[in-house]
Amino acid sequence: MHIQVDNVSKTIQGKPILRDVSFTIESGQSLALIGPNGSGKSTLLRAIAGLLPIERGAVTIDGERVDKLSPRKLAQRLGFVTQEAGTTDAIQVMEAVKLGRTPWLSFAAPFGHRDQQIVEKAMREMAISDDGHKFFNALSGGEKQRVHIARVLSQTPEVFLLDEPTNHLDIRHQIAIIDWIKHQDATVVLALHDLNHAFACDRVAVLDGGTLAAFGSPEEVLVASVIEPIFQVALHRNSAEHIGHPVLTFAKSKVA
Repeated sequence: MHIQVDNVSKTIQGKPILRDVSFTIESGQSLALIGPNGSGKSTLLRAIAGLLPIERGAVTIDGERVDKLSPRKLAQRLGFVTQEAGTTDAIQVMEAVKLGRTPWLSFAAPFGHRDQQIVEKAMREMAISDDGHKFFNALSGGEKQRVHIARVLSQTPEVFLLDEPTNHLDIRHQIAIIDWIKHQDATVVLALHDLNHAFACDRVAVLDGGTLAAFGSPEEVLVASVIEPIFQVALHRNSAEHIGHPVLTFAKSKVA
């Protein structure tokens, strides 16, 4: 699905968080949102998800404003993975993932065999098939994150929004999530802390103080002239032919 962000602005407690942010994501593309802490990444994701009212501008999915869609219709089109995957509820993992099917169920169309197949496929993709009877509140942070992503996978949306999806994950599962993003047919927008993961995406947007400082392909954006002044570090691009893209390393900024 095509996403259009037009001049989106948001103020929280009198502080401008987003300032006239505009960009387009074509159907099936992936976009990495990067920027220093407090730059507005999570706020922008929540605005795109229709979870946060904005003062000015609009977000549309295939020409329809997200703030005009019903919660059910929005949930059928868009899945959102937040940073906080925790809950104190004593719910089994299988039942937690099943919740992703809720937007598609009704009295006339209860949970059935096809829904179960979708849930099991989502659990396989997140390597939690053997954890179905475990209780969610007893899992580690990384395990909870994979259950949370599996729940959204079972939602079968056409747009995925992910806020720091590799948080709490070990290296193996970080690689699996990034590989999953690279092979998605859906439109994907994700906020990232690790800039190297942004090479997996079609486009990269850099937020700085709530403004869109740069937008383009990873090769265009993940360069010293863009990254160094915003993150206040020295950037080095190192050859890594075995993974198909450079590896970024960082050092203390040369600017005093």
